[in-house]
Amino acid sequence: MSGKPRRVVVTSPRTGAARRPRHPLTLEIDEQTQLGEVYMKSLVRTQFRLALFVCTVLACVVGGLPLLFLLVPELRGVRLLGVPLAWAVLAGLIYPAFVAGAWLYVRQAERNERDFAELMDAE
Repeated sequence: MSGKPRRVVVTSPRTGAARRPRHPLTLEIDEQTQLGEVYMKSLVRTQFRLALFVCTVLACVVGGLPLLFLLVPELRGVRLLGVPLAWAVLAGLIYPAFVAGAWLYVRQAERNERDFAELMDAE
């Protein structure tokens, strides 16, 4: 026999105990349980609030232009390159505002979905 001490394996008496099976949150959604329903309603509610915000901002911009021309009558007679200012603003300002609103919406919606996916994977 050599001078090295013999190795001893130490085990816990609980190694044979039943472990709680891991139950991922995505399974809750797939099985349409109450918890899964709460998570999905939360995501839908977040996306709906975002859509309402973007639509409200765009409606205020688009609806505010006629109000601006009504309240400031001097703007009605202004011409930009031979085109009335109201038409120039509608043609040159509204569409970029829509594109910016759409870009903002898509970016935030993807972030919301990414956060939701991270929450589902955190379990």
